[in-house]
Amino acid sequence: MFDKGPVFVFNYVMSIIPEFPDFKGIELRDREFFHDVFRRYKPQLSEYTFTNLFIWRSHYGFEWSVYGDWTLVSFRGKDGCVCGIAPIGPPSRKDAALMFLDWMRERNAQSGARIDRADAALAAELESSGSITCVPVRDHFDYVYLREELVRLAGSRYRSKRNHMNQLLRSYSFSYDHLQDKDIPECLELQNKWCMEKRCEEDMNLLGEWEAVKEILVGFHDLKVHGGVIRIGGRVKAFTIGELLNPETAVVHIEKADPEIPGLYPVINQKFCERSWQDVTYVNREQDLGITGLRKAKLSYYPHHFVEKYSIRLI
Repeated sequence: MFDKGPVFVFNYVMSIIPEFPDFKGIELRDREFFHDVFRRYKPQLSEYTFTNLFIWRSHYGFEWSVYGDWTLVSFRGKDGCVCGIAPIGPPSRKDAALMFLDWMRERNAQSGARIDRADAALAAELESSGSITCVPVRDHFDYVYLREELVRLAGSRYRSKRNHMNQLLRSYSFSYDHLQDKDIPECLELQNKWCMEKRCEEDMNLLGEWEAVKEILVGFHDLKVHGGVIRIGGRVKAFTIGELLNPETAVVHIEKADPEIPGLYPVINQKFCERSWQDVTYVNREQDLGITGLRKAKLSYYPHHFVEKYSIRLI
């Protein structure tokens, strides 16, 4: 029923590129394809890295396909419906998005179709289309900071951050280093301890995050991400992992610390920005998902701006 669109050509193993309407699950060998797509179109949204799609693939059931010049990614909504993220590719994406929504509505037996976490540019392209609603979702907005401010933490508004860091400095002798393959087992141990403290087994979202953290740690080398670790007494007590989102922005995917040691979070955040991201202007620390404590923590670093995201639906 749906046209596959013009031929899509990449320097890639063509036999494993699914052409719309065929979709396939995301595999590690798809990294170079997605890396090339994202390099071309320089995304602003934190979801638009191969790493994010890969480590959350089981939790959301991500699958992908190619339609003409656009890459389409579908996922499984909480209501069981097939949903999508915004088409990845050149403007205008309006026709590709409308086609994607029609396909989702057909797959969902007319019960609904939506593109979640869509960028403002796509929402603007679609706002004049009939039978479409574009609603901003605050819980999904990305927090973006000036890298220099996260490193310097200067001025009165960052006084509490400096106090927490000084508390760690007074109480412990610690070292910060780039995360290496040899650190992975200890990072996994720390994450397990964190999950025991937070009772992850009782929260499906935390269980999904635990699976994502394991995926990024086990795949650390192959995913070609960057990280940092803090050691106290020779043991890993905090770790963080991120990568370039676009030429001027780094994105932080994971940040975990021993909950029994105060001051670890502001220290590893500051050190990671200082040591790993000297050449970027901004640091994207992803969204708060509407979690009160997480929102308070992210706001306490005074974001430079938010990256708005929208839910686009057929009505």
